[in-house]
Amino acid sequence: MQSSARFVASGALFILCTLQFIDGAKGQRRCTEADYYYEYTECDSTGSRWRVAIPQSHGACTGLPEPVRGTECTFSCEAGEFLEMSAQECTQCAAGSYSLGSGIRFDQWDSMPAGFSSLATSLENSPSGEDRLTCNSSSWVPQGNYLESNRDECTVSLIYAVHLKKQGSVSFEYQYPDNNLLFEFFIQNDQCQEMDQSSDAKWLKLTNHGEWATHTVNLKSGTNVLYWRTGGVMMGTKVVKPVLLKNVQIEGVAYTSECFPCKPGMFSHVPGSSTCDPCPRNTYSGHGASSCTPCNTTTHYAAEGSAVCKDKPPCSRKDYFQIHTACDQEGKTQVMYKWIEPKICLEGVAGAQSLPPGGEREPCPPCNPGFYNNDTATCSPCPPGTYSDGIKPCTQCPAGTEPTLGYEFKWWNILPLNMKTSCFNVGNSKCDSMNGWEVAGDHIQSGAGSSDNDYLILNIHVPGFKLPMSVSSQSGMEFGRITFEFETVCKADCELYFMMDVNRMSTTVVESWERTNARQRFTHSMTKNASVSYTWAFQRTNQPSEVRRHLNDMARIYSITVSNAVDGVSSSCRACALSTQPSSSACVPCPPGHYIDTSTSQCTECPRNTYLVSHATLGPDACKACGPASKSDKDHRLCYSDCHFTHTEGNVTLTYDFSLLGSVGSLMNGPSFTSKGTKYFHHFNISLCGGQGQLAVCTDNVTDLSIADTQQDKGEGSNAVKTFICQSTIIPANGRGFHTALASQSINLADTFLGATVDDTLDGIKARPELYPQTSKKVPDVNFYYRSLEATSSCESGRSAVVRLRCNLEKNLKGDLSVPSQCPAGTCDGCTFHFLWESSGVCPTCTERDYHQIEGACKAGQQDLLYVWTEPKLCMGGVTLPEKKTLPCEGMEFWVRLGAGMGTFTAVLLISLTCYFWKKNKRLEYKYSRLVMSANKECEMPGADSCAMMEGENEGDMEDDVVYTKPSLLRKLKAIASKKNGENFEHVQLNSSHSKALVWS
Repeated sequence: MQSSARFVASGALFILCTLQFIDGAKGQRRCTEADYYYEYTECDSTGSRWRVAIPQSHGACTGLPEPVRGTECTFSCEAGEFLEMSAQECTQCAAGSYSLGSGIRFDQWDSMPAGFSSLATSLENSPSGEDRLTCNSSSWVPQGNYLESNRDECTVSLIYAVHLKKQGSVSFEYQYPDNNLLFEFFIQNDQCQEMDQSSDAKWLKLTNHGEWATHTVNLKSGTNVLYWRTGGVMMGTKVVKPVLLKNVQIEGVAYTSECFPCKPGMFSHVPGSSTCDPCPRNTYSGHGASSCTPCNTTTHYAAEGSAVCKDKPPCSRKDYFQIHTACDQEGKTQVMYKWIEPKICLEGVAGAQSLPPGGEREPCPPCNPGFYNNDTATCSPCPPGTYSDGIKPCTQCPAGTEPTLGYEFKWWNILPLNMKTSCFNVGNSKCDSMNGWEVAGDHIQSGAGSSDNDYLILNIHVPGFKLPMSVSSQSGMEFGRITFEFETVCKADCELYFMMDVNRMSTTVVESWERTNARQRFTHSMTKNASVSYTWAFQRTNQPSEVRRHLNDMARIYSITVSNAVDGVSSSCRACALSTQPSSSACVPCPPGHYIDTSTSQCTECPRNTYLVSHATLGPDACKACGPASKSDKDHRLCYSDCHFTHTEGNVTLTYDFSLLGSVGSLMNGPSFTSKGTKYFHHFNISLCGGQGQLAVCTDNVTDLSIADTQQDKGEGSNAVKTFICQSTIIPANGRGFHTALASQSINLADTFLGATVDDTLDGIKARPELYPQTSKKVPDVNFYYRSLEATSSCESGRSAVVRLRCNLEKNLKGDLSVPSQCPAGTCDGCTFHFLWESSGVCPTCTERDYHQIEGACKAGQQDLLYVWTEPKLCMGGVTLPEKKTLPCEGMEFWVRLGAGMGTFTAVLLISLTCYFWKKNKRLEYKYSRLVMSANKECEMPGADSCAMMEGENEGDMEDDVVYTKPSLLRKLKAIASKKNGENFEHVQLNSSHSKALVWS
């Protein structure tokens, strides 16, 4: 690689030498330093480069300096220095110029700087080409000191590509006041691959009106393509404020070979400056100035940062404004006129108007309600516990009543202490010291300002809200409200913004009014007890302007009322609950969940499983019973499901535990399309169980990192909706050029839980089972019914929702949420929403009746007892299967073995007895044979008695029989027993024909 680099360098030198030889051959003059300038070649693979001389005009002279080896590619000078190419050394910038060293800065936006481009992205799925033509007219627009983004639905990218020789950074200032716009900044390489960035670096934080924020991102060496991208979606919410961009600075470029002169109106008075400063007021400077020249203030003037002094024109109506003086010691006020400061007009010349004289002194208006005038020039707030209408002295509230705190400003002699006013302009600071609004007796009106596009600001700060003692805090309850009466009178495209800033996090536009609006009232409720600042901003025109032309365009506010302000005053009293102490008339706060008993003026707790209705009348009717399978929290704020449900049918009771589903379920369905073809989805969050702490949250503007940094863990934001069921509109990034989705238009679908039942109707809401046909009815579906009390133009009674829970063991515990196929938006009529939640976690809780016992075979004297679920299994959780048991065998096998053992023993015994008696029988036969033999011998011997037969005897009759009587088993046993008693003999009977037999024993 190094050899190839040397070959390329040698080739370049050869070509240059050849060119010089050809030029010299023509006999042209020798080149001087004015005929050429130096540049570096591209860096080779070793990081080296050459310095070469480039002629100003080709062929004009000969003898260009020879190429020499240049500095390293990563070499750069410090800020305030430049690289002097002849000596290749860093040199300080002269006074009147500046340098960023290795950086570049863009701070002048009279036109789009070189290298910047604005690209509009066509809408996705556009049905026709009309939208693309509309987007082609959308772009970032230079406005002198800043760039302004588009205000429409199109996605527009501001692009700038820069090549860095080393790691660097980019920083810029911006205003991003409107969360209806998406604003992201990201970086790609030359392969259109996005560089690694955290989400904090991509999405810009919201800024307050008039506040410029700074954003810095590190850059890698090589090519970096910078994207500033904005876009909105017009779905009923108009984009009210564009994004503003200025002072883009990039660090890490190769080098700068010269210093940049200060632009007109700027100066740098010391060498080595990295920036130029604006000239002070009534001074001016030209191009590359090291100091500013004063103007002749008698006849001329100059604003800060002016390039020239301007003639002071004759004074006119636009150079002064009207004020009302504060009340003096005599209680008088009058109209006065003041010159706008700084004064830039001439009096006493032809055509000049003089300052009008002041009006007549008039009596001051009365004090505002809750204040009193104790014969002084100022109004003072009534002491705590007292009230006043502003005319009468402060009076103690009667017994059994309490003061109603708040503000009620309807007389405007001076600006109230908790209000302030200011003026600002995004392009200059001319009106920073001016009042944005001026008091005018019975109203307060927009001030003069220095130019027509100034923002005239009026602000009131409420540190918090305090409900009356007898009213307890409730879910979704109104803590306070602000009501103001106003009008606008305009000929130009003026606009009045009403904004709020909760807990000093970010300013949100609540409502705005364009052009002329008749006198009217506007009310905004506060459902969160927090510190809040309400702001009115009036702008005569959004077009850049340096002067006042629309002098008579103004906004007037006649009254501002804030209820329940914690630091407010009282203009009246209201009934309250009394202490239980005898003879006590002091008001006491009712505990949460208590109502005021009208007969006793005492706090009484709502019955069990009832909730206290917000703003209900006094008495027990303020408590409303919860629906089936629901319970109230301990403060009786709302009813909720504790995730447990029981259903009895016949003699079977099913018990459910829905806590297995998790805290919140989510569903995204769609897509749908706007009239311009923009794709969007509906995203639903559903909280099935739990009370106030487990509600679902839908948040607008996923890019609001100023909220995400502190409240993301809580799931809350400036436009967060916290309820049982909520819906957000999601615009996907795909096709619009964004890298994340936009969440907007969060709405509340269900803030009241009505109950859970297997019935298809509850409190007038129908579940419509035909939307979700059920394949099996062994386990009934459970319906959760909800309602939102917020009425809409299409739903006078508010929205409602039904969540059908169906047991499906093929699903996991979290399960799947779906909407009816006939109603892909979740609702068929726009008012009632239907959801199906299939899960194994909604199956009944398992009990002992859901399993049975199986006895195993008896092995080695042990038997296993197993427990298995009864199929098909239709339960989840609850009891678990008992563990396997091993017991000694006590079944048929034991008795079989016992019988076999007894049989064997009996057989052995019989065989033994048989053998024994057989042996005895043999012995007896032997004895008998001996006896017969001996008997025969005795008959042969002579004796006294003859053994011969007598006369008349037959041989057969005289024959004696020896009979062996075989004993029975019982007799044998007796014989055995008799042996033990010494009778060891057997009986043998001889049968004879005679009546007497001969027997041997």
